[in-house]
Amino acid sequence: MAAGNGKSKANSATKGTAKKQAPAKASATKSRGAASDKDVPPDARSRAALLATSLRHHDTLYYQSDAPEIPDAEYDLLRRELVALEAAHPSLLTADSPTQQVGVAPAEGFETAPHRSPMLSLDNAMNADEMRAFDARITRMLLQDTETGDRAETPPDLTLDYIAEPKLDGSGIELIFKNGRFVQGLTRGDGQTGEDVTTNLHHVPSIPKTLATDNPPAIASVRGEMILPLAAFEQLNKGRVKRELRPFENPRNAAAGSLRQIHDVDYERLGSLEFRVYALEEGRPESFLRQSETLELLREWGFIVSPEIAICRGVDEAIAFHEQLQTLRGELPVEIDGTVFKVDTITEQNVLGTLARAPRWAIAFKFPPEQAETILEGIDFQVGRTGAITPVARLAPVRVGGVTVSNASLHNQDEIDRKDIRVGDRIVIQRAGDVIPQIVRVRLDRRHEAFKENRTLQRQSLPAHCPVCNAATLRLEGEAVTRCANLECPAQLKTNLTHLASRSALDIDGLGGKLVEQLVNAGLVSRLSDLFALDEERVLRLERMGEKSAANLIASLDRARKTTLPRLLIALGIRHVGATVAELLADHFPTLDDLLAAPPEAIAAIEGIGPTIAESMSRFTADGANRAELARLTELGLVLEEPAPKPTGADAQANLLEGLTFVLTGTMSRARGEIKKDIEAAGGKVTASVSKKTSYVVAGEAPGSKVKKAGDLEVTVLDEAGLLTLLGSD
Repeated sequence: MAAGNGKSKANSATKGTAKKQAPAKASATKSRGAASDKDVPPDARSRAALLATSLRHHDTLYYQSDAPEIPDAEYDLLRRELVALEAAHPSLLTADSPTQQVGVAPAEGFETAPHRSPMLSLDNAMNADEMRAFDARITRMLLQDTETGDRAETPPDLTLDYIAEPKLDGSGIELIFKNGRFVQGLTRGDGQTGEDVTTNLHHVPSIPKTLATDNPPAIASVRGEMILPLAAFEQLNKGRVKRELRPFENPRNAAAGSLRQIHDVDYERLGSLEFRVYALEEGRPESFLRQSETLELLREWGFIVSPEIAICRGVDEAIAFHEQLQTLRGELPVEIDGTVFKVDTITEQNVLGTLARAPRWAIAFKFPPEQAETILEGIDFQVGRTGAITPVARLAPVRVGGVTVSNASLHNQDEIDRKDIRVGDRIVIQRAGDVIPQIVRVRLDRRHEAFKENRTLQRQSLPAHCPVCNAATLRLEGEAVTRCANLECPAQLKTNLTHLASRSALDIDGLGGKLVEQLVNAGLVSRLSDLFALDEERVLRLERMGEKSAANLIASLDRARKTTLPRLLIALGIRHVGATVAELLADHFPTLDDLLAAPPEAIAAIEGIGPTIAESMSRFTADGANRAELARLTELGLVLEEPAPKPTGADAQANLLEGLTFVLTGTMSRARGEIKKDIEAAGGKVTASVSKKTSYVVAGEAPGSKVKKAGDLEVTVLDEAGLLTLLGSD
């Protein structure tokens, strides 16, 4: 048994022969909410709900989008607060709580497969006292009488051997070998099921294709961390800057993102990755009694094992090792953010066992966030793919966490105002979790120095006009983000074009990210509608574009001209308008003209939409530039097909769900679109949000906050089997 060395909020831990296992997920028939404990104060209940929602949001950003918004230290504080609330009020602890989950469900677009055994997480120690408490806790457990559970009156002295491994900041991976040959590689996913990234992993040089042994096990499940060494990270970023591409923010995101590419695979990045092994979950010789022996075997088989690994005799040696590793952190060739300590003896691991989310026999001892002081020289504004305008602090360069930092994230105007951040301030920054550094606080006590040093302190507000296209910016009520709503904004154009070509939108075969980059850089496309003005002659001007490829692209564009209103709405990338909302809008407004003429209150009146979506949609349709773009698309041959007729009573199943409203959440065994069609074919309706009018919430794996809301509103929650029963298909 072995625990992982990656990010502690999802460190892989293997299950082994544990005394306790994770509770099985029940098929919910009625959401119980948290009402069973009437003694829970309302503020505790609301705080727990807010924390759970926030943690799910950040889990999705980290595991699926590879784009964390907050550092590890901030995430750990949120999670610890929720753990404390659930401990104080047990009825707040639910099976779908983020404290009981590992990772998130695999993203759509990948084939998935179950892990040979769960890839679990690790608990954290933030200081030496917590490390000593961990050691004392598991020592007491090991000294208990295994039959009675009682401790001996005079317990013998027990000093544990710990194997210490650097806590790598990468992406957890499981590799499957059959008879010594590499056959499958999976991402962590939700800990039970991962994304099959075998094809991409074949391009990672440090993964052996065959094990270097004459006597391989029939099945070997190897766990490890996929990382991007710092030298390779810097080299890749130099190349991206030369190609006028945005550099990667940190090695962890660059590594994880390369594994999860389906189209336009970056083979250079894959070839730069390094796989470091930390566990042999299946296939370990029975004679092996220690984790350290297992790592040595894996090294002999051809895997890379972190060279810093050591055996520590007792907790004092473990703490000393951790402190020494922290001093060497800036000199290592890879990013680490702590030390993972595991009980080295396998029999002791088995006695200690595993809880729902993490093993008892391992812990991640985190480094404290690294901080430094510098001067805020200015604030720049970047425009993201959805038009979000993000302020970025421009700093006097300072060394922190082993690297020189000249920029820091500011997130939004609210953070600038809350921290009273002014250009010219002396500030404290930190690299916690090794993401883009953040401003921790302003040195208000040193503001008087600014005048002595001829630094003028200036308040800063987000711009009223987009810094890229000069279009007016907007901030919707209830949102923290200021946005550019101009579809033609060059900062958004490339991403929007890729989105428009995606399968759920206009499904333009062959139009991937690299081709979009070429079209925009060559000046052939400066707004969405320009795609449909392309011809073979102009496309052939592109570098390395052959006649056949050009003809195929034009043919794909011709096919895409005939589409449906929902697909068009998805393709336009309107804020808050996804597949479900697009279908709802098309159900109520059969033609584009009907939708363009609809006032905000008519859109908001649609069940499942609400005021926020209605305002976003109305702002889009009221914009003259957006209307002109839609008109040009029509001029260039875009045709919207008539909606398919609704099922009638002629079908025996058509009225089974008549009058019932459903909301779908979580990862299903089938695409949500297929499930939605089944519900509608039986006379039911699918909406985007839970309300008192909702009849059922259908929850798959890793459901979101909609399940909690269903509990609050006493709405019945079904699993997929329950839905099939309603459909008469069980």
